[in-house]
Amino acid sequence: MRTVLVDCRFDVLDPAGGRRLYLEGHAPGAAFLDVDADLADLSIPDAGRHPLPSADGFAAAAGRAGISNDALVVAYGNGAGRLWWLLRHFGHETVGVVDWHGPWRGGEETLEPATFEPHERAGDTIQADELLARLDDPGLSILDARAPERWRGEVEPIDPVAGRIPGALNAYPELPLPDVGGTEVAVYCGSGIAACTTLLKLHEAGVAGRLYPGSWSEWCRRGLPGETG
Repeated sequence: MRTVLVDCRFDVLDPAGGRRLYLEGHAPGAAFLDVDADLADLSIPDAGRHPLPSADGFAAAAGRAGISNDALVVAYGNGAGRLWWLLRHFGHETVGVVDWHGPWRGGEETLEPATFEPHERAGDTIQADELLARLDDPGLSILDARAPERWRGEVEPIDPVAGRIPGALNAYPELPLPDVGGTEVAVYCGSGIAACTTLLKLHEAGVAGRLYPGSWSEWCRRGLPGETG
């Protein structure tokens, strides 16, 4: 089994920042996948800041990074959880996430392209209309993966409205997971990127969760109910 290293670093306030970091220094032999260009489809309107890529779009990006269906993928960087989730969403289970501390190598890499055939999984996402209908459902726990001050609605540096989906518990990836009590679990963040890291933590704890891809960026722009505090 061939191992493919992938650098997934990004800066939400600087779209070119991730690639710049990659060129300055990355794990030797690593490919780079861009959160905006490769791990989302920004051409989809009114679906949040990072709509999910299509199966064909993701397959093309994965293939450029050298990911085949029989590869072991090792991802690092603050967008690594998104790649982990997308690979599983498109049927690829052999993927892990590491905290890379070096060695580092600058510049571009010569990568051998591969063919990735996606097999899209059903049931691992939840959409705004279902969430809205289930806000009072005790059988559903809603987790917000944004920083605590954004969850509380004290600050909002990116989206036009501060606050959270009513009833959502804070599940910032750097904090312990809240108790979900055996319920169904839906996870969101600002645009569906950090939420994937929380979904990875849930997976490691033996809990299955569903991603709300549009996240707060879609929810607040639709004028759906929110709360603060």
